[in-house]
Amino acid sequence: MVEPSRVGKLSTVPASITTPAQATHSTGLSTKHGLPRTRLLVFAVIAASGLAWDLWTKHQVFTTLGFPGVRPLWKGQFLGVAIQFQLETTFNHGALWGMGQGQTWLFASLSFVAAGVIGYFLWQGHVTASKWLTVATGLLLAGTLGNLFDRLGLHGCKDPQGQLIYAVRDFLDFWFFGTFHWATFNFADTYLVTGAIMLVVHSFLMPPPEPNTAARSMPS
Repeated sequence: MVEPSRVGKLSTVPASITTPAQATHSTGLSTKHGLPRTRLLVFAVIAASGLAWDLWTKHQVFTTLGFPGVRPLWKGQFLGVAIQFQLETTFNHGALWGMGQGQTWLFASLSFVAAGVIGYFLWQGHVTASKWLTVATGLLLAGTLGNLFDRLGLHGCKDPQGQLIYAVRDFLDFWFFGTFHWATFNFADTYLVTGAIMLVVHSFLMPPPEPNTAARSMPS
């Protein structure tokens, strides 16, 4: 016969041991998949605001200047380098720096794949593993969706024959040294380049993310 006191001891769970689900519920800082809510919010804000700014600036510039259209904004010297900055509306049927011209649907397909990969890593928690990765992937998603919007012709711009233009709207234009023309780009491009550079820096310099503290608290 088992003593009542012995049964009570066996059914008692030490108060110091907390399961991951309990920790998540008590703190309210993670989703049911263990993703930090604050970093998810940061990711969503960066992606959404970046996309909104990219689409709004494209719409404003192309509506104001038409296409093609040019408006010089600044010309001067910086660190001894002659620089000219202007708004020039153009359509890019390729990728960054004008590569792969005429391959709009290929790059549109790759954009879908890239968005899916980001979504997968977000679901797995890799995106929110660090603040650095959260910002980087937020920028990458904003840039990917911004240019995908244009490649699908959702901007509504048409050529002289009345056909939709399936191409990316670019308008930020720089000249250096008076003769060197940097490829015309948009804000989505800056997000993509910045996010990619951040990922490279992270791969070389950033330490691996710390293990989940809730998991460490579980007995072996």
